Amino acid sequence: MRMLLACTLLTLTACGGEEAESGLLAASDATPFVRDTGGVLRPEQACYDVQHYDLTMQVFPDQREIAATLRARVAITASTDRVLFNLDPLLEVAKVFDQAGDALRFEHRNDLLMVALPGQAAPGEVHEIAIRYGGKPRTAPRPPWEGGFQWEQTPSGAHWIATACQMEGADLWWPCKDHPSDKAESVDLHFRVPSDLVAASNGRLDRIEDHGDGTVSYHWRVSTPIPNYTVALNIAPYEKLEAPYTSVAGTPLPVQFWVLPESIENGRKILPEFVDHLRWFEETLGPYPFRADKYGVVETPHLGMEHQTIIAYGNQFRPFRFGFDWLHHHELAHEWFANLVTAPDWNDFWIHEGFGSYVQKLYVEDRDGAEKYREYLASVRGNLHNVKPVAPREPRSSAQMYFLDVNAPEGEKPSDNDIYYKGEWVLHTLRWLIGKDELMKTFRKMCYADPYAREDDSGGAVHFFTTDDYLALVEAQTGQDLDWFFELYIRQPELPELVVERRADNVYHLSWKTPQDMPFPMPVEVFIGGVPQRLEIPQDGNELTVPAGASVDIDPFDRILRKNNHCLDD
Repeated sequence: MRMLLACTLLTLTACGGEEAESGLLAASDATPFVRDTGGVLRPEQACYDVQHYDLTMQVFPDQREIAATLRARVAITASTDRVLFNLDPLLEVAKVFDQAGDALRFEHRNDLLMVALPGQAAPGEVHEIAIRYGGKPRTAPRPPWEGGFQWEQTPSGAHWIATACQMEGADLWWPCKDHPSDKAESVDLHFRVPSDLVAASNGRLDRIEDHGDGTVSYHWRVSTPIPNYTVALNIAPYEKLEAPYTSVAGTPLPVQFWVLPESIENGRKILPEFVDHLRWFEETLGPYPFRADKYGVVETPHLGMEHQTIIAYGNQFRPFRFGFDWLHHHELAHEWFANLVTAPDWNDFWIHEGFGSYVQKLYVEDRDGAEKYREYLASVRGNLHNVKPVAPREPRSSAQMYFLDVNAPEGEKPSDNDIYYKGEWVLHTLRWLIGKDELMKTFRKMCYADPYAREDDSGGAVHFFTTDDYLALVEAQTGQDLDWFFELYIRQPELPELVVERRADNVYHLSWKTPQDMPFPMPVEVFIGGVPQRLEIPQDGNELTVPAGASVDIDPFDRILRKNNHCLDD
């Protein structure tokens, strides 16, 4: 599942061309391996669309090794004689072959796996490519922020294994087209593990196969499009908890929680809260998108991740100052903002994280009122960096968007939280500008463009969405021209400053100071004598006359993201 314009927008030349003397990969591809995902699509990737992945893998926990075969069905979209996959160089490729079993030439250098097709492939052709590989996959230095395989033990000493690879892509452990613009339309997953362990993964469990040799295989099927980084493997002596649930769409939805044996009681206590979160999201944004498969949560040794239909939960059932399990709520938000609504390039990462963070504030507001909403939002205001645009127009990798310094050593990369916290403050400010009702309508239309999409549980509602798409949606919803708003808050990093000058005893002049004098006609809430009013501020500012003896308070509730918010100590 790929954006229709990906080939024309992201490639400069068609696939194919003469081979370099050294093999299928050109000399320019001899760059060092970088733990990253996304960025500019290479021509040999943009010319095909992944239809289906089928991954068969045996895991050897004692040796910390894997042996696997990945089968990919790809549709050719531009003439080519080769296709490019990504795969971590720690894993060794033994053979690549086509659907007839005939070997295909390949070259695996760094994280690039170039495969020669039997001949020149034309648009419209469908090819099946199988890649047999294995070895010791990369161990995650700081999961989930810096990922890979995590090899841990449960409190009783059993194996406890998990994957996390958002920042690096699924090519850390299986061959794939490592770019967010292409989702497989469906995925089959077959994990063979020791028989005393359980392999919990995405989609619906099709069957469990006992091999009679001390190993069993868990066969999972994902029936809907899925981002490759959200494909997840979790292995432990799990116990499965279930809760009855009927979706707002009117159909029963399996709600399942895989917990360690030591966590059964905690799991039973918290599962009703998980269900409450699910109900709130359905009522707020629309039906859970993956009803055809399940809603699943699994206890993991890392904090968490939005693995589609198998959310990683490692919050250890800890209480939170605002009275709910923030980790579960945040990762569940990504089933809508990341898995249903997906940015086709990491430059729009905030569509996942900013929206996913902001809806937590809405949940607290619905449950505990406006004061708690403001308190929760204020608690993250001091985390903004404002050194990079929230959503640059140029393609970006995940690491470029997530980290302040991508060149810092592994395990020491400082995060740039603006895709989270600045993103949600931008949405909070947009709410002041257009009103909460209009904002919530844009959220619901962003998830489900029409009523028919809400009824679709087959994957047809899954779609790509960009910052420009959201701008167009908001403008269509409100009838306002809002280019200025997104240009200042999203496309460049510096915040506006509200300048208040007292020109007489009872006269104030209010204006906005912006980088490069960017237009910013943002109205401001002003309380005069305790009575609120909305003061328009055009480009040259506006004067405010205050009756003698009356109090004046300007934007006291911090409705606008700016340099001099009240909730900051500066």
